[in-house]
Amino acid sequence: MLQIEKLTRRFGGNVAVDDVTLTFERPAMIGIIGRSGAGKSTLLRMLNRLTDASSGRIMFKGTEVTGLTGKARLRWQADCAMIFQQFNLVPRLDVVSNVLHGTLNRQSTLATMFNLYPQADIHRAIDILDRLGIAQHASKRAEALSGGQQQRVAIARALMQEPQIILADEPIASLDPMNAQIVMDTLRAIHDEDGRTIMCNLHTLDTARRYCDRVIGMRDGRVVFDGSPDELSTDAAREIYGAGADFSESATSTAIDQPETPSPSAARRALREAEALV
Repeated sequence: MLQIEKLTRRFGGNVAVDDVTLTFERPAMIGIIGRSGAGKSTLLRMLNRLTDASSGRIMFKGTEVTGLTGKARLRWQADCAMIFQQFNLVPRLDVVSNVLHGTLNRQSTLATMFNLYPQADIHRAIDILDRLGIAQHASKRAEALSGGQQQRVAIARALMQEPQIILADEPIASLDPMNAQIVMDTLRAIHDEDGRTIMCNLHTLDTARRYCDRVIGMRDGRVVFDGSPDELSTDAAREIYGAGADFSESATSTAIDQPETPSPSAARRALREAEALV
C-alpha cells in the first residue's frame, strides 16, 4: 500500500533521514520510536510533503507521492492527515470551526474568508466530536479546553479530511499520563474501527508496546529496528537509543498504567481528578 524507497533528507551537511526503506502492505497502527534528533519528525513531514526529500521516493497505491505538485499535492495532504504535538489549533476560534478547517482544501477562498461551511459539513464535524467524546465543547473556544481535549479536537480535524493515513507527530509528548492514555485509546480505536493506517512518533517503549502492531526504531536518521512489539527487547531498545548496559526502560515510560492498586479513598480522589481533566 505504502512504500518508502531509499528516502533521504539533508539539511546542509546534516543528514536527518538517511536512506530509509520501508514497506507497509496493509493498514496498521505503527509506532516510530527513538531519541530526539533521530529523524522521526522529518520522516513524517516528508510523508505528508511538508518537507521535500533530498533523494528517494514515496509510493502510495502506484502513485509517486514525492513527485506531486499543486492540487495533487494538496489532495495527498488531505489523504495523509497530520496531527502535531502542539495541536496547531486556532485558539480564539470555537472548537467546531477548528474541526471544519479540515475541509479547507476543498473550500473556496471566499467561503474560507467568511468562515462559511455547508450544513452537512457542520453536522459531520459535530458527529466526529461526539464520537471522540467532546461534542459538548463544540461552541467553546479551543483555548478554553485542556491539552488532552485540544489534541482530540486536532484528531477530529484530521478525520474531517477523510484521510487514508493519519500521521501523529509526538501526539502525547505534552500531555499528562491520563490524557495521554485517552488520546492513544482514541487513535487505536480509529484504526480498529475505520481501518485507517495510523503512524505515531513516540518516545516511550511502553506506549509503543501497548498500542502498536508494528514498531520502527530510528537512530541517527536510520532504521535500526523494525518488528512487532514482542520483539522490542531491552537489547533492541539499547540499540535504538544508543544506550549502554545501564539503560533503564523507566526513563522512557509514560507511567500510563500504575502497578499498585490504589486504596478506595485514593481511587475516588483519582476519579474526581480525572473527571475534572476530561
